[in-house]
Amino acid sequence: MRHALLLAAAACIAGNEACAGEVIKIKIDQLAYAPASVTAHVGDTVEWKNADFIAHTATSIEGRFDVMIPAGGTGRLELKKVGSFPYTCRFHPNMKGELQVM
Repeated sequence: MRHALLLAAAACIAGNEACAGEVIKIKIDQLAYAPASVTAHVGDTVEWKNADFIAHTATSIEGRFDVMIPAGGTGRLELKKVGSFPYTCRFHPNMKGELQVM
């Protein structure tokens, strides 16, 4: 059994099977991302939950993603590439965050 699990994990890492990643939750409250910096892996999903009464975005500084997060709502992004991705809110540029993807 253990051998089969190791083989399944190896196939997933090698890209031969779909890997289900974790959901990384970031809260938006009082015009701030919390936590502001997260470390995740390719295949994980980032979920921003907006506790503010106004809309926000999670917009990559380099133009790689732009997630709309409505007031009281959520926005999601599946991570597909390794790297460091600083982001901000298009509406409130003082809001800053960063995704470190391994």
